[in-house]
Amino acid sequence: MEEQRNKFLRILDRLEEIIVSVLLAGATLVIFVAVTQRYGLSGIASVYRWSRAEDIPWLTEATRSLFFAIAYVRMTWAQELCIFMIVWMAKFGAAYGVRTGIHVGVDILVNRLVGTPRRVLVIAGMFAGAFFTAIAGALGAHLVWHIAGTGQISPDLEMPMWIVYLALPLGSFLMCFRFLEVAWQFWRTGELPHHDPGQVDGVEPVAGAGGAR
Repeated sequence: MEEQRNKFLRILDRLEEIIVSVLLAGATLVIFVAVTQRYGLSGIASVYRWSRAEDIPWLTEATRSLFFAIAYVRMTWAQELCIFMIVWMAKFGAAYGVRTGIHVGVDILVNRLVGTPRRVLVIAGMFAGAFFTAIAGALGAHLVWHIAGTGQISPDLEMPMWIVYLALPLGSFLMCFRFLEVAWQFWRTGELPHHDPGQVDGVEPVAGAGGAR
């Protein structure tokens, strides 16, 4: 039973990381292509005007053809898609932040306490986070159900809006699960997830490198 639970958690962890990575990379790529196209068209138009003024027919025709070839690929939907992808990334990234301990928090009081008072305060904080995200998830599910009944679609992509809003309940319930997972691990081991900003995954620290100049 414990092995199956650990396997499920490993799969969930990996899936969470893949979703966040793919959404971030996809949004970056779409924005890069859209901006490149915009500035590329502006530059080609400048060359076209210059070639006409200088009476260079072959360059005028070439830039004209290139301009319309690039402009044929309309990317008016790029901004909307990126907003949707970033929203989804933020919701799943928040759950990832709970699991890895990268969220900013005020822990002066927690760090000063020891023993049972510290355990009680940490567990209470975890359950408060789980309670809040559970409520957010339930309200988000109700919103998705309502939006689905209206048949609303996005202006550019014409995507059903309930799919966009689905990030709210899914991300919130996942975040709720992560709060409970961290609380359970703390109850068993007394340790909380901690993120070291100086550590890079996959890179082993070099002994004595900190004092090297």
